[in-house]
Amino acid sequence: MDSFFPYSETTEGITIRVSVTFLPEQSDIDGLRWFWAYHIRIENHGDTAVQLLTRHWRISDGHGGLHKVDGEGVIGEQPIIQPGKSHDYVSGCPLNTPHGAMEGHFMFNGAAPEPFAVRIPQFPLNMPTVEP
Repeated sequence: MDSFFPYSETTEGITIRVSVTFLPEQSDIDGLRWFWAYHIRIENHGDTAVQLLTRHWRISDGHGGLHKVDGEGVIGEQPIIQPGKSHDYVSGCPLNTPHGAMEGHFMFNGAAPEPFAVRIPQFPLNMPTVEP
């Protein structure tokens, strides 16, 4: 396991790695808003280039609420990732509880005529506990 990217999943030669960081400076605990940054690395271990088309996220909060997010690309891009290469991006997620989780999938075009889904591993959104 990679210590910087503790969450990973591989689907059809594409590995998605995730690290997540709680951002207290962007959170407002009194206002019931907690914020995390997540870093995604997409690695192409296949033999052909792939292009990320869309994303689908399932974001759950500590009250059991579920929010789905669908959209084109990631942070305004639809990167083409050559064999043996990777693409990194960083984004963020606010919640109205101090813990939750995210998971989902990316849709890619590759050598096959049909797009294929690549799973994004589930990762926790947890506010660190403060030791007295």
